[in-house]
Amino acid sequence: MRQAVLPVEGLPGSPLDAAATFHASYVEQARVALRDADNLVLVFAPADHTHRSWRLAAVEELAREAAPKRVNAVVGDEEAAMAETIAYLEAAPGVTGQVLVVDGKSGETR
Repeated sequence: MRQAVLPVEGLPGSPLDAAATFHASYVEQARVALRDADNLVLVFAPADHTHRSWRLAAVEELAREAAPKRVNAVVGDEEAAMAETIAYLEAAPGVTGQVLVVDGKSGETR
């Protein structure tokens, strides 16, 4: 099983603009990564709650499109915790379509 990790960088601060940039710049990259991988983890930098909905919708739709392959996202900036979460997702065959926030504070997993 091979896992691809795609860092999502340089998004605007506005959630609407960030979503537009993600769809224009990263959806095709995600599809290409999934050609040679069994699952994909998108890595987002932390953002406020206004980004939650578009990120979740994008991850869920990519996961549906890629099934039976898996697509998830990890949000955070703590490298060790992010690496642990990405490793967990590689070994968790039943987890797909999730946005996992790894910040040590929120407890939010979706």
